[in-house]
Amino acid sequence: MNATNRSEQVDSTTEADSDLAAVSEVEAGIRDFVRNDIAYLRRPAVAPDTMPIDANAEATVNNVNSLIQRVAGTSLAEIEKLISELESLRDLLHAEGQRVQREISGYAQLSQAAMKSTRMIADNVTQWKRAADGLRNA
Repeated sequence: MNATNRSEQVDSTTEADSDLAAVSEVEAGIRDFVRNDIAYLRRPAVAPDTMPIDANAEATVNNVNSLIQRVAGTSLAEIEKLISELESLRDLLHAEGQRVQREISGYAQLSQAAMKSTRMIADNVTQWKRAADGLRNA
């Protein structure tokens, strides 16, 4: 049992480390993007025809977009999975709630029928006792 717990802890630690690495990678990409964007804004205005294409900035933007899509894609997939699980649990709870209501209603009806039967038996026993007492006194 200890080995299983340790294995689960290692798995969760590895998963957390990979998540942290992905987040750090995204943050670094965003920082680079912002730096390049700010550097671009600080440059003197250049006519569009003579504007040099900064391949590094374009690659950074593509890198950031790719990282964001990967991280967001995984998160969205997990969120969609959780939503579907919650919906199925809601349906299950609704069905179980209806079943419990039917069971309670059935037990209530059975209880009322048992009380009526008990009263009838008690009334009949009382009548028989009176009849037996009347025969003894006579």
